Amino acid sequence: MKPSRILLTALIDYAGLFPPAKLAMVDAVKKYAAHRASDKAWMLGRFIVPVARLTEFESVAAEFLPHEGDDPWPMSALIGENLDADIDRIFEFNQAHAEDHAAGLAVVDAIELRADGPRSVDRAMGVIPEQLAPYFELPHDSDLRGLITSLAGTDARAKIRCGGVTVDAFPSPEHLAEFLTLCHAADVAFKATAGLHHPARAEHALTYEPGAPRGVMHGFLNVFLAAAFVRRANMTRDDAALMLREENAQEFRFGDETVSWRQYSVTAALLASVRESFAIGFGSCSFDEPIADLRSLALLPE
Repeated sequence: MKPSRILLTALIDYAGLFPPAKLAMVDAVKKYAAHRASDKAWMLGRFIVPVARLTEFESVAAEFLPHEGDDPWPMSALIGENLDADIDRIFEFNQAHAEDHAAGLAVVDAIELRADGPRSVDRAMGVIPEQLAPYFELPHDSDLRGLITSLAGTDARAKIRCGGVTVDAFPSPEHLAEFLTLCHAADVAFKATAGLHHPARAEHALTYEPGAPRGVMHGFLNVFLAAAFVRRANMTRDDAALMLREENAQEFRFGDETVSWRQYSVTAALLASVRESFAIGFGSCSFDEPIADLRSLALLPE
């Protein structure tokens, strides 16, 4: 596959339940089902839902979930205050949706939870079973080095929040660059979430409300290509910060076998290894918006 296709494959987890979209469960389920049936389904990752809302999900999803002969819906569940109880609920859910019957096929194979410190990570990893891939969200004001070091050598992965509905929710390019380089050094895979609706860094409205505040949002191409160059092209932290500030998407040069920015370049094969084991994906409350932007920039592979 060409680098553009490799980069975008299964890149976007659907988080329609969360701000700024904040859809009702039935609307989010319908949208995810429509996206899975579309010609861009290859870009779609997991459906994201809080464990506390799994019962609500089941109440509206049965008519949309696949049955025998189709793949189950892949899902990621957000953990609440009680990790043990939430894991029990996930296993109950997975058992109910593991075989073809009226409930339909679905599987929660990833979880997302907050990391308050290295000790909280250690405690959680002692409880989380190997069937679930854990993503620990690292607070912006935390000791990134200490937390990422605590994830190293385990099956744990990191999660970085790239924005929100207020300007102060967006980390600086320097903070994101440090996160990427520390994850690389510790060999810790990651996902991103929030504020990444658009391919390149630019100013946008922060919500869908009329007269919404505006702010500069990070671009998902910036983040994931910077991750690839840090991982496979020896990009420095300072250059990663510069790339995260890039506002011209045409500077990301996609060829038939390589993708480049300035002096940095990776092959399709190296990019595939980055996506598989390092830069896993990002959560977005919109799937249509990234596609529309990619089309307008002539960056969407057909």
